Amino acid sequence: MFESAELGHKIGKTVWKKELPALREALLDAQLDLLQSRRFPVVILIAGVDCAGKGETVNILNEWMDPRHIETHALRVLTDEEEERPPMWRYWRALPPRGKIGIFIGTWYSGPLLENVYGRSKNAELDQQLERIARFERMLCDEGALVLKFWLHLSRDEQKKRLKSLEKDPRTRWRVTDTDWQHYKLYHAFRKVSERMLRATSSPEAPWIIVEGTDPRYRYLTIGKALLGALRQRLDAPETAPPREPFPPATTAIDGLRILQTLDLSRRLKKADYADELERYQGKLNLLSRHPGFRKRSVVVVFEGNDAAGKGGSIRRITQALDARQYRVVPVAAPTDEERAQPYLWRFWRTIPRKGRFAIFDRSWYGRVLVERVEGFCDHGDWMRAYGEINDFEEQMVRNDTVVVKFWLSISKEEQLRRFNDREKIGFKRFKITDEDWRNRDRWDDYELAVCDMIDRTSTEIAPWTLVPANDKNFARIKVLKTLCERIEEALGE
Repeated sequence: MFESAELGHKIGKTVWKKELPALREALLDAQLDLLQSRRFPVVILIAGVDCAGKGETVNILNEWMDPRHIETHALRVLTDEEEERPPMWRYWRALPPRGKIGIFIGTWYSGPLLENVYGRSKNAELDQQLERIARFERMLCDEGALVLKFWLHLSRDEQKKRLKSLEKDPRTRWRVTDTDWQHYKLYHAFRKVSERMLRATSSPEAPWIIVEGTDPRYRYLTIGKALLGALRQRLDAPETAPPREPFPPATTAIDGLRILQTLDLSRRLKKADYADELERYQGKLNLLSRHPGFRKRSVVVVFEGNDAAGKGGSIRRITQALDARQYRVVPVAAPTDEERAQPYLWRFWRTIPRKGRFAIFDRSWYGRVLVERVEGFCDHGDWMRAYGEINDFEEQMVRNDTVVVKFWLSISKEEQLRRFNDREKIGFKRFKITDEDWRNRDRWDDYELAVCDMIDRTSTEIAPWTLVPANDKNFARIKVLKTLCERIEEALGE
C-alpha cells in the first residue's frame, strides 16, 4: 500500500514559487465561502509515521488560511476528565461546527494502532475498534461533514535520517524522544498494522490519502491541493435538500397488537405501601451510590414517555435519594443554534457523566426517532440510521462501565386527558401544559407506532428498555426506583 508513496517525490523551487500564491489565494477564498455558507464542517486528520511532518503540515495550513476559523487539536495524553469517559468523548467535544475547519493531529486511530503494535490488543479487537471508527466517520459524513484523512509516510531509512537530523540541531533536539526511537525500532510492526488499518477504514465517503513525506514542498502542495479540490467540489455543488417524506399512516401489527398495548395500565400501589416502598428503595439507591465499587461506574438514566406520564415526578424521587453533587438532570428541548451546527448526538455526548456520577435525561437522544420522525423535522434516512447510531452510542457508554437505564412511562389516552385538564385548572401546574402537548395528542397513534419501532430496534441486551405502566403514579415511581437499584446492583456484582 505504501510503495507508491516511497518514490521520493520532490517539488523544485521554481514549481513551488509558481504554484504557491495561487493555491493560497484559492484556499482562502474557499475557506471564506465555507464560513459564509455554513453548509458543512470540515474534519481533517493528519496522521502517519513519526517525524513525517505532521506538525509542520498543520502549521502550514494555519498559515495559508485564516487560523481564526480553524480549530487545531493535538490530542495525545488523556486527561483525568477524559479517562473517565468513553474513548471517543474527547473527539466528539472537539468536532468543528458547520462553516469551520477542525484539524486533528492526535486522531481516533492512534490508540487502537499503538495498543495493537505493543501487543496489548489482538487483531480481532483491533478489527472491532476499526469497525466502530468506520461507523463513526460514516455518521459524520451522513450528517454532512467533509472528512479528509491524510497519512504521511516515510521509509525506515528516511525516518532514521529525519530523527538524527532533528537531534543534531539544538533548536529541534527537544522534538525527539525515547518513544520516537522505540517506535523506529518497531517500524515494520507499525507499517504492518497501519496497512491493515488503512485498508479497513478507507471508505468512499472518507478515503485515506497517502502522502510521501520526505520533501516538505511536495507534502504541502499535495495536501493543499487535495483540500482545495474537496472544498470546491462540495461548495460548488448545488445545495438541494431531499424532499421530506410524510409520516406514514399508523398501522397495526400482524397480530393486531403493539407492545405498548400489552401493558397492564390498571396496576396500582396503595398509598401506605407506596410510602414504605419509597423509603426502602430511596435508601437502597443512596447506599448503592456510596458503594466503594460505584466510584468506578457511572449511571445514565433516560426518561421518555407520553406527555404528562410522570417523568418529572419519577426523576424527583431519584434525586431525593442522591447527594446533589453526584447527579445532573438534563432537560432536553429543541436544539439550539450551536447544537444544530453539529451532528445530532453531539449535545448528548457532551453530557456523559464522570465516574461515580449520575446523568438523568428528561427526554433524550430518542427525540430523533420520535418527535423528529413523526413531525417531519428530519428526513426518513436520518431517523432510520439513527437507530444504529443510538445503539453505538449506548454501547460505547456501557463499554466504559456506564450503567444505561431507559424508561418509557406509558399512560392511557383517557388518563392523559384527565391530567391535561388538571394542569390547566391548577395555577402552579399550568406551566406544564402547552399547545404542543395538545397537538401531540392529536397524533397519538402515530407516536405509538414510532415508540413501538423504537423499542423494537433499540432495546438491547446491554441497554434494554423498561416499560412502566404509569396510570398510577405511585406504582410507576416505585417501578422506576426498584429497576434502577437492580441495574446498579447487577453492575456492582451485588
